[in-house]
Amino acid sequence: MALENIGASNRNDEFYRYKMPMMVTKTEGKGNGIKTNIVNNVDIAKALGRPASYTTKYFGCQLGAQSKFDEKTGTSIVNGSHSTPKLTSLLEAFIKRYVQCYGCGNPETEIIIINTTKIQMVNLKCAACGYISECDIMDKLTTFILKNPPDAKKEAKDKKAMRRAEKERLKEGEAADEAHKKLKKKAPSNGKEQPSSKAYKNHASDENIIPKHLENAHEVDDDDDDDDDDDGIQWQTNTSREAAEKRMKEQLSAATAEMVMLSVKKEEEKSLVQEMKEYLKKGLPLSQLKTFISSLSEPPQDVIDALFNALFDGVGKEFLKQVMKKKKYLVAATQEEGSQMHLLNSIGSFCGKSGNKEAAKEVAQVLMALYDEDIVEEEFVLEWYQRGPSGVDKSSHVWKNVKPFVVWLQSVEFESEEED
Repeated sequence: MALENIGASNRNDEFYRYKMPMMVTKTEGKGNGIKTNIVNNVDIAKALGRPASYTTKYFGCQLGAQSKFDEKTGTSIVNGSHSTPKLTSLLEAFIKRYVQCYGCGNPETEIIIINTTKIQMVNLKCAACGYISECDIMDKLTTFILKNPPDAKKEAKDKKAMRRAEKERLKEGEAADEAHKKLKKKAPSNGKEQPSSKAYKNHASDENIIPKHLENAHEVDDDDDDDDDDDGIQWQTNTSREAAEKRMKEQLSAATAEMVMLSVKKEEEKSLVQEMKEYLKKGLPLSQLKTFISSLSEPPQDVIDALFNALFDGVGKEFLKQVMKKKKYLVAATQEEGSQMHLLNSIGSFCGKSGNKEAAKEVAQVLMALYDEDIVEEEFVLEWYQRGPSGVDKSSHVWKNVKPFVVWLQSVEFESEEED
């Protein structure tokens, strides 16, 4: 089975020890019954140390499609036809959000769930640096994890399997080193006799070159083992750009590393926003916008965020006016299942930025207008608001401004129920 490094940032590191199988998918069925079977999802999930149901659910949430994982057969199904590169990019996003440590980037993390009447959180505890990463409470998968916590017994078995696999990899490495030593020993010496290791040791000990604790590190029984010690290997430091960046990250503190990762994420967001702006400048028909959005490899939430920022970048006091002016783009972008929630999340994050306080004052009027235009439905607005104040950004001024509209929406829903 072909293996690859865990995490896109470690893809080119040939010495990286955390690996997972390359994804294999299969399209089944035809017409409305077409579906995508992720054949080796169980093996991938084991390598990541996560239940296979989590990755399956994440694919469904991000693609706006129904997904199902069968515990008995180990089958992972996502409705619709989805390409392997698309699912692979979503898996990378899952690894970044729910596997890798936010501080050092190490994938050896443990899920810690805090589920009380007052606090609901999903954290990742890093086994390498001890950093506690907080997962986004607004994400649908986080809610799914809270309702379906990892099985402690199964998780312990997975850890044992990972340790066993790590030991096997070490044994393979030692075997490769032994084979290299034998090849080195058989290589021609060009007529020059190599000094015996015993003579070298005696000479070195007379000159006090080798410390005693190193001389007694290994006990040997015959001269052949002594000859193997003198293999002529020269250890060098990997000076490639990727290795240098890795050493820099290891030397950073957890807080500094988090700041670096946030800055990288912002740069990626900026590039996606710029790409969206360039597309909008072309003035292409709205029918092509949906095709363009689906062609992007980024998660749907990131794409809708980029579209919203590209449409309303720099908008302040006339936020409502601009939304009504460009509502046709929002209608075209919210045709898929789950896209309404993505749009509401984009509105919340856009208005929650420090430079958009003027726009945040009109957020209730904007939601009312989108509701009247049937762009967002009341059930999604109420679900979005219910998650918001209990999430990471619960102190954001957005929720305070949105509350009057939500109260009105709840009263209208209550009156309609009474009439029924």
